[in-house]
Amino acid sequence: MTLRSYGNLFGVRYGSAQPRVLALHGWGRSRTDFEGWLSGYEAIALDLPGFGASPPPDEPMGAAGYAELVGSVLGEFEMPPVIVGHSFGGRVAVALAAARPEAVSGLVLAGVPLIRLSGPAGKPPWRYRLVRRAGSMGLVSEARLERARRRFGSADYRDAVGVMRDVLVKVVNESYETELQDVECPVRLVWGERDAAVSTAVAAAALAFLADGTLDVVAGAGHDVHLSHPDRLCAAVDGLLA
Repeated sequence: MTLRSYGNLFGVRYGSAQPRVLALHGWGRSRTDFEGWLSGYEAIALDLPGFGASPPPDEPMGAAGYAELVGSVLGEFEMPPVIVGHSFGGRVAVALAAARPEAVSGLVLAGVPLIRLSGPAGKPPWRYRLVRRAGSMGLVSEARLERARRRFGSADYRDAVGVMRDVLVKVVNESYETELQDVECPVRLVWGERDAAVSTAVAAAALAFLADGTLDVVAGAGHDVHLSHPDRLCAAVDGLLA
């Protein structure tokens, strides 16, 4: 597929007619997650800011800030699109649908951390807090601090650099109860039964906040249900397009 520029974002276009579907990938992924199964649709798959070919944002921002950046691509659609979002991309999709309900006709979400069931993220390990405190006092070097960050941080945190590390810190503490209540379009949740990153309990809790939501749990599937069972997402997209 030919890479196209959509302002400051990059993505690929599927089909030759007016697009009907917009696909947003998860954290650390890219538009290539949607290769293959999107080929049957008139669609756009984006690289979100900081991933694939799209440059990172100028400053740290959460899902609402990402939604504002992605919102500029909606001008490519004559009709409000169905937005497919996996994991982090689903955060952005929900924020966009809540902020611009007239511009989105439906959401298909897979493995999205929509609600924090356990409250705000817990404190980092005490050893890391100690090193960080010493860093703020100028007692340890930046290299020592970075070694501590890489030792005690999550895999996503260790891999993130620059502004993207700050973006990650912001989004992992977000919860979207208010945004879910503001979503007016139908929402189809497609979840892996064995999703170890975002449990089906999160999806079930999110349903309570949706005016029109359904949940399809895919037996045996994990977090990357969009890769292992694309047919289930296709069925959801087809139903919304119809």
